Amino acid sequence: MAVGLVTTIVAAALAFAVATLGEASAVAVFMLAVTVAAVTGGLWAGVVTAVLSSAALPLLEEPERMLAFDDPRDVIAAVVFLAIAVVVGLVVGNAADERARASRREREARLLGYLSAKLLSGDVPDRVLDEFVQTLLEPFGFASCRVDVTLDGTDVHAVAVREGESPGGPTEIVPIVVASVPLGSLIAERPAGRRPLTRDERLLLEAATRQAAVALDRARLDARARLAQLDAETSQLRAAMFSSVTHDLRTPLASIKAGVTSLLDAEAHHDVEQQRELLVTVLEETDRLNRLVGNILDLAKIRAGALIPRRVRASIDEIAEAVVTRIRPRVPEGIELDLQFPSTLPEAPVDPVQIDQVLTNLIENAIRHSPPDGVVRVHLSQAGRAVRARVADEGPGVAPEEREKVFDAFYRGKEAPESAGSGLGLTIANAVVTAHGGRIWVEETTGGGTAFVFDVPLEESA
Repeated sequence: MAVGLVTTIVAAALAFAVATLGEASAVAVFMLAVTVAAVTGGLWAGVVTAVLSSAALPLLEEPERMLAFDDPRDVIAAVVFLAIAVVVGLVVGNAADERARASRREREARLLGYLSAKLLSGDVPDRVLDEFVQTLLEPFGFASCRVDVTLDGTDVHAVAVREGESPGGPTEIVPIVVASVPLGSLIAERPAGRRPLTRDERLLLEAATRQAAVALDRARLDARARLAQLDAETSQLRAAMFSSVTHDLRTPLASIKAGVTSLLDAEAHHDVEQQRELLVTVLEETDRLNRLVGNILDLAKIRAGALIPRRVRASIDEIAEAVVTRIRPRVPEGIELDLQFPSTLPEAPVDPVQIDQVLTNLIENAIRHSPPDGVVRVHLSQAGRAVRARVADEGPGVAPEEREKVFDAFYRGKEAPESAGSGLGLTIANAVVTAHGGRIWVEETTGGGTAFVFDVPLEESA
């Protein structure tokens, strides 16, 4: 109403100023006023301006005859002008209202889209809610916004306060509900002296709150799914560990018992060579048991986060020579063990005992998977700012889909023989190399077989 009144007064003043140019000029001024009022104030502002302009138009000719339509031509002119002005006001006002609604819906869609991206980012609920309440402050003009929810018995809170605004105005409370289950509520307060939210603003706030409820429910379900997956993996690992350890303990124990039983049998007659073979078998199987127990203890250290390298600058080629010298007497007949490295290989900051264990596990793994006349090649080199070790065999190889799984505890490949071991050696090797800041991976070899490669940095990371 105020827009229409002010616009009409301004238009009347302009019309009186241009009245000397003819009645058509005054009509044009009033039509322009109707259009401006409709664009500025909307539909009803345009209609009010049209009515007032139709009443003011006759005053331009005879001011003393205000609203005295005794001449039929004045009545017809006023009615025609009013009709045209109302039509113009309606059309322009509707267009302005539609544009305003479209602009508002676009802003609402952008806000909801932004909130959706933030809420469904997969972040933890605390951080998601912190960003949610912070985002609501400016669009709704809130002085403060707070969310209190309970997820699976855990209370989660988020509070945001807008700087420079004093609370004390109207308060909006919106429940946060998922599938008729209340999770909590959103409490927002406008600054002192501000009006309450309009109906459209309230609907937008409720839509945003529903998105928050969906995001919270998704976070709750994701947490449950992760917990269920962890429980399943733990159960699977325990079963695999029990099965593997049981199998690997029985085999050497059976050999030890058979050898000792034979030696203790009073009726059995063994020459010196036979006795030596039985004792060597007992010794080898005892070493095998010792390695298995050591691997299990190392796995426990890895799980507890206690696998910390004690680094000194050492020559990895000397460590490799010691490992090969120790393993060579145990290599089955027909399998060749070959070690190569350059004479200029630099020293690296490593834990010699742990790197010894990595090379031992990789070489023994390669020997187990080699054919009777195969060659196990150990090659050391410098690769950029790291020392690289490569242990290759001529066995059946590792399928591409298994190259990451072979480093999992107790995992045995599809082609693994019965003597493949407990599946802990590669897990421990991976953990040791990672603890040194390096990496380990599987490669194919040109003549078939598998190569395990690992890098150890030449400089200790800070």
